[in-house]
Amino acid sequence: MAAYHCCVPFCNSDSRYNADKKISFHRIPAFHVEPQRHRDWLNRIRREPGPTFKISSCTRVCSKHFLPSDFVRTLTGKRNLKPSSVPCIFQWTNNQEMEHEAPIPKRMKTLFDEIKASIKNDSNYDHSFWRPVLPWGGIFTIKAGRKAVSCTPLYVEITLKNTCTIDGFLMLLYVILRENDTFPKELSLYLGREFVDCFLHLMDTYSFTSVKLLWIWDKMDKYQYKSGIHKATLEIDLFGNEHENFTRNLENLMSTIQESYCSNTDCPTRVQETQMHTILINPPHDIPNGDLIQIAVDELFCSKTEPCEEYGCGCLREFSPRNFCHGPPPFVILNMEQWKSEELAYVPYCLELSDNKYQLEGATLFNKEEHHYSAAFQIDGYWMHYDGLRNINLILLSKPPELLLLSSLVYVRAAEK
Repeated sequence: MAAYHCCVPFCNSDSRYNADKKISFHRIPAFHVEPQRHRDWLNRIRREPGPTFKISSCTRVCSKHFLPSDFVRTLTGKRNLKPSSVPCIFQWTNNQEMEHEAPIPKRMKTLFDEIKASIKNDSNYDHSFWRPVLPWGGIFTIKAGRKAVSCTPLYVEITLKNTCTIDGFLMLLYVILRENDTFPKELSLYLGREFVDCFLHLMDTYSFTSVKLLWIWDKMDKYQYKSGIHKATLEIDLFGNEHENFTRNLENLMSTIQESYCSNTDCPTRVQETQMHTILINPPHDIPNGDLIQIAVDELFCSKTEPCEEYGCGCLREFSPRNFCHGPPPFVILNMEQWKSEELAYVPYCLELSDNKYQLEGATLFNKEEHHYSAAFQIDGYWMHYDGLRNINLILLSKPPELLLLSSLVYVRAAEK
């Protein structure tokens, strides 16, 4: 009898070495027979055919990933999978989707609960969180059976390198979602409900390497990172720019649009429409008095009139106010890489942005000498500094971190009163 290994990530079911004989293994629907169902299965199990995953007659999905209602018993008592069934139970999905009668366990303290408790603990004189949070890099070991070990190409371990380009933003995203009850549902419209639920679950339970892999495989394109197999280890290197690896992958969350009209009716590009997917804030050309960041934001979002840049036109172009394509997002990330330290003596707590009020939640910081990113954020009015390279990587801030450049500012939408 042929032996099968479940091809779903993080599942170690094997027909020869699994003690649970009630587990059955099911073939992925053939593309030439059921193309739509074939694609549905691959999307659900998050696998894409390629050099590291080839579909054959032995490629199976075990019964752990189906609901009890997906099966039907024959007159002889054999349990068969219904023709319309699609796998839906995975390590990254919400446990509420599983149909079971087990008692609901008492709610355990999440990472966010523990951080808040450590802030309020007056006996915590060292002003640091007692356990590691999102440490730099990561190693994920795959529990592979003998069948999996015989596959080619082979890797039984995943090693992550230079993850600081996503670590700081992952920490900020977690704090934002846990501090604002309505944001997870709202953000699900952009990133997907399964992703948001899985992200929060993995962060709550300290599954830091898994949450990084979730972001890499679910949100990043393959060209955004380097990967290779070395001695049964898949190495993924995220060296680069944090705005390329994180901000640009937030779907259409911060997409904005602006229209412009030239006063010259004969201008070949009289009507133009420009769209931006990130918010890049350039410092003002002149250094005026007042809030430089608010002035720079206004220059990007407010209406204005400028000379038309079309060759030979010489007329004026009128720009309409810039608006968010899908309404004001729950949070915005301002790319501040073009700013110098002397231009950032004052950072506003409140920001007017496209007729909406936003409040400062955090920032990401850049160490130019080490090409390393870290992050700062506030919880209950206390500012904390996160750095995945430190042994104690989450500490309370008594003053701004030194010798670090500002990479981004993160603002959350203020609640309507």
